Amino acid sequence: MSTAEALFCRSALWHFLAPRMIPWATQDCSLAGRVLEIGGGSGAMAEAIIHSHGQVNLTTTDVDPAMVQAAQRSLAGLPIEARQADATALPFADESFDMVVSFLMLHHVVEWEQAVAEVARVLRPGGLFVGYDLLSSRVAGWLHRVDGSPHRLIEADAFESALEQAGLDPLRLRSTGGGLVLRFVVHKSSITDHNPSNSGHGT
Repeated sequence: MSTAEALFCRSALWHFLAPRMIPWATQDCSLAGRVLEIGGGSGAMAEAIIHSHGQVNLTTTDVDPAMVQAAQRSLAGLPIEARQADATALPFADESFDMVVSFLMLHHVVEWEQAVAEVARVLRPGGLFVGYDLLSSRVAGWLHRVDGSPHRLIEADAFESALEQAGLDPLRLRSTGGGLVLRFVVHKSSITDHNPSNSGHGT
């Protein structure tokens, strides 16, 4: 991310806004079990999650060592693990998380389809991928050209295609903010979801 974005992620304003963002960003999904946040920055959203969903086992990650250090400082004393990780090559075992959350970070990953594939890999069957990101628009493109940070904005059709390729099923895809933002709740099918004996139809 750019210097300006990094400063905002560490700001008091973002830490104030984060708790108010969680219900909107997650579309009121209940967060539970082992949860992974990718691109967690300075840990503001992770802190908000643990305060609102204290039962979760939460790991927050970021590719930037400086952000990870900032998160470790701000989250000290809370039951949250903060560690460095590349979203396109996550250092976690297959099917090791119940949920993965991503808040306004995928567009910072130029090969974000690979990040989606990694999310699918580390999710357990029946798990959820939840969050929001910027859609490609003239406004978003202009802002990122000005700040000069590496990015590739999300196209809605391409995102759905990446989900399908990764074996993920969209439950809720909502374009908000005049088409600037995409909120998503995505499901990784379990084996029983595709078992005819569990289809609910009688014989």
